[in-house]
Amino acid sequence: MAGELLDNKGTGDVAWSWPAIHPEGRKFGLITVGISLALTFLLGWGWVGWPIMVLSLGVFAFFRDPERVVPHDERAIVAPADGLVSLITQVEPPEEMRIDDGSGEIGLPDGPVTRISIFMSVFDVHINRAPIAGIIRRLVYIPGKFLDAGLDKASEENERQHILIERADGTKIGFTQISGLIARRIVPFVKTGDTVGAGQRVGLIRFGSRVDVYLPAGTDSNVLLGQRIVAGETVLAEIGTQKLIEGVSQ
Repeated sequence: MAGELLDNKGTGDVAWSWPAIHPEGRKFGLITVGISLALTFLLGWGWVGWPIMVLSLGVFAFFRDPERVVPHDERAIVAPADGLVSLITQVEPPEEMRIDDGSGEIGLPDGPVTRISIFMSVFDVHINRAPIAGIIRRLVYIPGKFLDAGLDKASEENERQHILIERADGTKIGFTQISGLIARRIVPFVKTGDTVGAGQRVGLIRFGSRVDVYLPAGTDSNVLLGQRIVAGETVLAEIGTQKLIEGVSQ
């Protein structure tokens, strides 16, 4: 199925398969398995070793990397992360995305925009994807605290990494990977100057975290507060579209 063109008219061939484990996580899973085997068969501590073996399955599951079907629509901004829409608010984009960084590339303009915050629990897929196709104009890492990623102030105080992508038409989308209580490392797969496609894997955050997406001016969220979304598939917004969407939790 990877790379196959699918559409809403039934074109293509789809079959369920086990998701792959990202290479970044294989070493952690194998280390946990090794510890379990050593405790169980070398030291005879099965009462400790077997629970650790179960834990290793959780480690592998955390780093699962399923395929996603990315909608190809020029106006679509797709979700960069799996998880829960925990905040939708009007804010100024982060200073690091707006100021002149000396590269000659213009950042995001001043002025409030819609920010969508996506909270990823330890049960969510943690591979992050590009919300649009374009060129990585900025990638800025900032050390910080490890507060609960669900808090609004985590956007400004936690360890985080800003990524700014520019489309061919000049439209820029910024998003931020934010560490949480358990997360302790943000791992990028891209660098400044790279060209990415919409939905392409750009990084991951280990063990629970959050991603903030800054929509361009004049664009409203297409998702609702409390909604669960899927990276690379859920359309967060359509560029230039403003409308009120209401929903009922049930």
